[in-house]
Amino acid sequence: MERTREEFLIGGLEFGLKDGENLPKPRKLDEKQEAFLIATACSNPLGGRVLWTMRSLAEHLVKVGVIDRISDETIHQTLKKMKLNYG
Repeated sequence: MERTREEFLIGGLEFGLKDGENLPKPRKLDEKQEAFLIATACSNPLGGRVLWTMRSLAEHLVKVGVIDRISDETIHQTLKKMKLNYG
């Protein structure tokens, strides 16, 4: 509702009612990074844990230099997209 109201104020009735194109969001991880994440999630966790947590996976990817920074929610969404039942 708020977006439609803002678009109406900016461009008038036609612009406000127009169904905007939803551009896909850029991917946070490329294919190689996703493959590394999945392989890591399927491996034994570090630090004597029984399972990886989303946070520990995110921290591990940053620590080994796979990516500069990433949130645990992005890890969760990526694993969910890959249909891995995790945590």
